[in-house]
Parts: sequence; C-alpha cells; structure tokens
Amino acid sequence: MVNNKEYVVGTKCQMKKKHPCGGDIWEVLRVGADIKIKCQTCGRTFFIPRIDFNKRIKKIIKEEGK
Repeated sequence: MVNNKEYVVGTKCQMKKKHPCGGDIWEVLRVGADIKIKCQTCGRTFFIPRIDFNKRIKKIIKEEGK
C-alpha cells in the first residue's frame, strides 16, 4: 500500500492485480469519494471507491499537476 493518499487528476499508478486485458497501469481521471481510473492498455474506465483504490494500489508511476 502506498502512503500518499492524495491523488490528482493525471496521476499514473500501478495496481497490484492486472486488468483482464493484461495492463496494470492506470490513470486517475477524477478524484472524490470515488476515484475514476482509466486502463492505459485498453482504455476502459470505471469508478472505484477511494478505500478500495488505496488497498489495491502498488505504486505511483508519475504525478501530473503537482
């Protein structure tokens, strides 16, 4: 789990599990109670609760906007 709990739009992160398409790099599109993320391999987007996102994130690849 990553200690940094503040994410900004454009942050790219690696998740612990791979998406069914084989990608594990995601981009944060929206931040709030839920976080909207986009798979960088296939382009699929969905909302995930912030608590679940914090549990599933492995590391932050790149932060945009900071």
